[in-house]
Amino acid sequence: MADDNPPPYTDEPQAPVEKANGAGSRGPRPPFPLDLPALNMIRGKRVILASASPRRKQLLAQIGLTDLEIIPSTAPEDQSHSLPPFEYVLATATTKAQNVYAATIDSPEGEPALVLAADTVICTHLGQILEKPRNEREHIATLKMLRDGNNGWHKVYTAVVAMAPLESAVDPGYALEHHVEETAVKFDQSVTDELIVSYVKTREGADKAGGYGIQGVGSILVEKIDGTFDNVVGLPLRATLQVIESVVVEPGQMEEVDNVL
Repeated sequence: MADDNPPPYTDEPQAPVEKANGAGSRGPRPPFPLDLPALNMIRGKRVILASASPRRKQLLAQIGLTDLEIIPSTAPEDQSHSLPPFEYVLATATTKAQNVYAATIDSPEGEPALVLAADTVICTHLGQILEKPRNEREHIATLKMLRDGNNGWHKVYTAVVAMAPLESAVDPGYALEHHVEETAVKFDQSVTDELIVSYVKTREGADKAGGYGIQGVGSILVEKIDGTFDNVVGLPLRATLQVIESVVVEPGQMEEVDNVL
C-alpha cells in the first residue's frame, strides 16, 4: 500500500528537476542577457554562489548569471538571535562569503572573480527571528502566528554580500560590498486554519524560514507586500546587481552603469 504521508522534516529538500526542451520543440525566445559592464566583466570567469538555494540560483539566471559554481558555506550559522534582524542577516551572509572565498582563493581552479552570498530571515513585528519549522505542529503554529499578529504584517530581511579580488596587493586583498533589503508582507487574515493545515501538508514551506514560499503555493496565504517580491523569495536582484558592480567595475565605468540604471 502506498504511503500517502508527506516526507518528514528531517529529509533534505529536493531541488526541482530541470527539464530541457525536446529536439525540434518550439517556444518563446529567451531574452538577451543584460549588456552591462559588471556582468560582461565576469562572464566566462569563475563566479561562485555560496548558497545551495535553488531559488537564488534561478533568480541570478534572470540577470544572465547562469554559469555558476555552487559552493555552500561550511561556517556555522551561530549568530545570536538577540541581534536585530538587520544585523543578524548581514553578519551571517558576510561569514558565508568570507568562508567560501577563503576556501577557494588558492584552489587549483584559480581564484574566483566573484563570490556571492546571501541570508534571508523572516521576523515578527516584535523582531523575533523565525527559523525553519522543525515539525508539523511548529509549522502550523508559525503560520497562525504570522496570520494573527499585527494584522498579518511581518518583515523579510535579506543580506547580499559580494566579494572580488583586488588587483593590487593591498590588505585584505579583496573588495567586499553588502546590502540589506527589507520587505513587509501581510498575510490574509481570512485564511482559515484548515487552509494553513492543508498548506503545511504540501511541505513546500518545510525547508524555508518562516514556513512558506511566496513564489509557490504559499502565495495563497499572502494578501499584499510592501517592497520587492524577489527579496521575499530570497535575493533582491536590483540590489544584488548593485553590489556586484561595486566590487568588479572600475570607478571610471560606474557613471556608465549608473546611467543605464
